[in-house]
Amino acid sequence: MAYLFTSESVSEGHPDKVADQISDALLDNFLAFDENSKVACETLVTTGQVVLAGEVKSNTYLDVQHIAREVINDIGYTKGAYKFSGDSCGVISLIHEQSQDINQGVDRANKEEQGAGDQGMMFGYATKETENYMPLALDISHKILIELAKLRREEKDILYLRPDSKSQVTIEYSDENVPQRIEAIVVSTQHDEFDEDDDHMLTKIKKDIIEILIPRVKAQLPEYVQKLFNDKITYHINPTGKFVIGGPHGDAGLTGRKIIVDTYGGKGAHGGGAFSGKDPSKVDRSAAYAARHIAKNLVAAGLSDEILVQVSYAIGVVEPTSIYVDTYGKSNVKMSNGDISKKVAELFDMRPAAIENRLKLRNPIYRETAAYGHMGKEPRTITKIFESPYNGKITREVELFTWEKLDYVDKVKEAFGLA
Repeated sequence: MAYLFTSESVSEGHPDKVADQISDALLDNFLAFDENSKVACETLVTTGQVVLAGEVKSNTYLDVQHIAREVINDIGYTKGAYKFSGDSCGVISLIHEQSQDINQGVDRANKEEQGAGDQGMMFGYATKETENYMPLALDISHKILIELAKLRREEKDILYLRPDSKSQVTIEYSDENVPQRIEAIVVSTQHDEFDEDDDHMLTKIKKDIIEILIPRVKAQLPEYVQKLFNDKITYHINPTGKFVIGGPHGDAGLTGRKIIVDTYGGKGAHGGGAFSGKDPSKVDRSAAYAARHIAKNLVAAGLSDEILVQVSYAIGVVEPTSIYVDTYGKSNVKMSNGDISKKVAELFDMRPAAIENRLKLRNPIYRETAAYGHMGKEPRTITKIFESPYNGKITREVELFTWEKLDYVDKVKEAFGLA
């Protein structure tokens, strides 16, 4: 029987994402000036206020208030009418030094023997459903909000947009788990006050979203996905009505509250640990990236059309406590999931230091992950500039989204005898 599956995304201006981006901007600055920094930074944003908290061990010192304000302004919170702006909000720092009890279990004289920064289980997922091996509903949800943010910054076709927004896409699947059509699209976008009445306002917003935004999103998609759009899609555009009060003034935001948006939109699984604000010694982050890297390369190599990878750790222990691969009964090799898991453990070194080295995670690459998903982005190299009143100015060339590279496909094919 056909079924429906839904995923959501939130914009860079959503209060939780504002918090994530501040936490990751702080992490990037610490790593830029001291690559061995240990960082676990949490952010709270609310009306006119930012609170920074957490633990840091680093040889550098930063103007954390200035960094937070820069992020807020970059997102687009620059006007007093928003009741939250980078130039006027208060920024309180409660960051303190990392616990020595934790640090002694992580650091080692031999960096290769670095212990895991925490216990827990992490998951990676990949599917042939899309060209970037991500679940389709989530991929479309992200693209809707990325394009909406572009429209906001262009200040051309839609002039009333504010930074906070959410999207949701529902797709109908066949019994064979093949996408058939888009059932529903939800878009809620913050907006300026309208001179007209609420009914006229809502009519205009709905018209602009359906006639301007959606065609721009659709044009970016491959033909097989474009065919899923149809005249019977149910659109819910600002379904609660007026949405002027939003962002951190409308709701408080916290680092790490959008972990499903950050990963696979409810497909696969999630171990529960958040990513943003954590340096790569925290396996909540680094091992989740490594698990995605494994899953994506396995699917791309043809091992299975869909794969879930689980890895687990004990705090301070070097080797993972388990590695498991689930092929959902779609394996193209005559091996059990257990046997596949053992071979994967031989192919991919999952010690924390090995993950850091393989994926180049001791670089300032994290601000770019903190909105529109940590997975499914295109790997690329960019130049970033960091300035500090205490450390001067440095320029760093860094490689983003290394866990999305298909650099193990040939090794996987050889190991599993895939053509």
